[in-house]
Amino acid sequence: MKYPIRINKYLRDKGLASRREADDFIEKGKVLVNGKTIKKGFIVKDGDRVQLKENEKNYQYIAYYKPRGLATQDLPGKKSVVTEWKEKGLYPIGRLDKYSEGLLLLTNDGRFAREVLSKKEKYEKEYVVNVREVLRPSVVRVFESGMKTKTLGKLLPVKTKIKNKKTLVMILNEGKKHQIRVMLNDLSYNVVSLKRVRIGDIKIGKLKPGETREIEIKI
Repeated sequence: MKYPIRINKYLRDKGLASRREADDFIEKGKVLVNGKTIKKGFIVKDGDRVQLKENEKNYQYIAYYKPRGLATQDLPGKKSVVTEWKEKGLYPIGRLDKYSEGLLLLTNDGRFAREVLSKKEKYEKEYVVNVREVLRPSVVRVFESGMKTKTLGKLLPVKTKIKNKKTLVMILNEGKKHQIRVMLNDLSYNVVSLKRVRIGDIKIGKLKPGETREIEIKI
């Protein structure tokens, strides 16, 4: 922690709240520095004692099966996961492209969102991918060695298993835009369907498109 530092950034860097949440807590008088309530913009100095009163916010963590054809986020006025859940105060962590389906995590907890996005090995993502063409056994070696693509450059190794002649199981520790589609397209495969079935130890389970279930998370 580098001092002096603005109070909302201090709370964010400590993992106690997002900047927006921090400003809300300050306005409600829930943040104390050296035993006194403070105002937005307060500068914390080394040695200051910062307290956050008991957080009354009801954090939610949802596993959601995003249907195929629904964008995670779209142009203004168009239906998306973001617009569907905005009124409930929940937002998706990361995204799935419009023509992919499967597991998305929804939350109102910025701390959890940052953890999922930053701890990529802990929250590896597993996909089941069907292609039109018959798979060559060599794709496993190509993906697991760290493929170099035309548009995304060099990628991290991807754990890969051929499930049947046209189906792959792929596990990623990074999530560049359209990564799986780009990788397969560079090898002359056409993706028929792409489904995310797991994020870390959270599985899609028996969820059907559009369904949700609550999950327990410890921060």
